[in-house]
Amino acid sequence: MKHFDTDHGLTFKFQTEVADALAEGQPVVALESNVITHGLRYPHNIAAAQDIEAAVRANGAVPATIFIEDGAIVYGSDPQRLERYATSDGIPKVSSRDLPFVLANRSPGATTVASSLICAQWAGIPIFSSAGIGGVHRGAQDNMDVSADLIQFTRSRVTTVCAGAKMILDLPLTLEFLETHCVPLVAYKSDDFPAFFCETSGLKCPQRMDDPHSIARAINLHAASGAPGGVVVTVPPRPEDAIPTQVAEDALATALKRAESANIVGPGLTKFLMRQLEEATGGQTARANAAVLISTASAAAEIAVALAADTPKSPSIFHTTTR
Repeated sequence: MKHFDTDHGLTFKFQTEVADALAEGQPVVALESNVITHGLRYPHNIAAAQDIEAAVRANGAVPATIFIEDGAIVYGSDPQRLERYATSDGIPKVSSRDLPFVLANRSPGATTVASSLICAQWAGIPIFSSAGIGGVHRGAQDNMDVSADLIQFTRSRVTTVCAGAKMILDLPLTLEFLETHCVPLVAYKSDDFPAFFCETSGLKCPQRMDDPHSIARAINLHAASGAPGGVVVTVPPRPEDAIPTQVAEDALATALKRAESANIVGPGLTKFLMRQLEEATGGQTARANAAVLISTASAAAEIAVALAADTPKSPSIFHTTTR
């Protein structure tokens, strides 16, 4: 493990594999830890985390799963840390607004999409992979429930590779939000905007590219333009992994009624709905979730490899104080 301290009081800890890759300008893919603590059930969460990292390596990049621990950002997993986060109750998911407080309290935490983007940019990791991003929630016209992920896309110069947004959200409004805030959005080898474990939302992506080097050039051109934020790349689930849209919508309708009856709102709603969908489909959605995590990680690695080849090397975090 390599430690880096900054003049601003931030502490970073890197597994040697990740530190060496960053120092040498090799492709690295950032991964969130929230899927381990709040996504899949034990022991499927451990198996999925290992499979995701294996998929990144198989496609030529180094995985950097991001954890918060003892006042530091930790990049890269090991068997002990993975087991601890997969089995411990009460490790909170930490979004971007929570990050400074969790670090100051030296509490453990699992990174979400939004906080992972911040941490990835701190370390100079240009590519982040997730399954489904957050978005505009159904009923947002009344409750203003909009995911912090969408705001963070406009702030962090990191490309997010994902399977679109979760189908429990208002996907037309999510696309409208991304357009309004000028977030570059492109579908990789597809025309449609996927809906997490559904192959399509029925909505089109504004752009399509089939070559990772073309996406890498677009990422570099976006950065060169001086525009803030990062690119969002969508990758649909493989047809054999996808849940039929009607099956998912029928299960969701029931889940939404149960959530309303139980008065479940706010941060706990997403997890409740996802668990309800898992039960209603006999575990199909959980299996599809795990498969999507792997397919997006594979695509993210392909793009990271292309980006590393097409981007001039620049100074990284490894010019800060190390111990």
